[in-house]
Amino acid sequence: MKPRSTIDERSAYRTTIPGSAATAILDEAERLAQTRGYNGFSYADIAARLGVTKASLHYHFRSKADLGRALIDRYRAGFDAALTEIDRQGLDARDRLRRYVSLYQTVLSNDRMCLCGMLAAEYATLPVPMRKGLTAFFDANERWLAGVLADGLRQRTLRFPDSAARRARVLLGSLEGAMMLARAYGDASRFQAVADRLLGDLSSPKSA
Repeated sequence: MKPRSTIDERSAYRTTIPGSAATAILDEAERLAQTRGYNGFSYADIAARLGVTKASLHYHFRSKADLGRALIDRYRAGFDAALTEIDRQGLDARDRLRRYVSLYQTVLSNDRMCLCGMLAAEYATLPVPMRKGLTAFFDANERWLAGVLADGLRQRTLRFPDSAARRARVLLGSLEGAMMLARAYGDASRFQAVADRLLGDLSSPKSA
């Protein structure tokens, strides 16, 4: 999934207007971060791929830390938009969860990792603003999942013994971990098996 850019005058980067040089930089940096990790690429890698100078990268993003935070902000905006679209369709809780899982499946099918999941593996080495951005991304996902799970309980289409908030944490952590193992083995079916089990464990007598 490639989230669209947004404009934020408070950000450290100058512009993320779609179609601009900054967007091309973000797109390439996102690809590298999702396949190599944040510490696995440099401005030189991006410049070589785009055929530009490193100075042009610094014009849009003063430092790699600024670029990293811009990547997280843009990715979260795209993910939030995808969740809003799922909600807009009026699906029941089980189908909303299936659509959520499909977001991860799409990323994995492109031989990439969830950007924030990949960055989380490097959390201790990341600049503080990036750490805060990661936490905000995962918090937003947990809130959305908890809301869907609570809806499922009320509709009696889902059943689970713990709270919606706790189960949301289990789902998010399990899906992110399953992505890592699937990529390590080069076997997307490993992710699918975990996702199927997680959703199956939520079955209620009414939905079974």
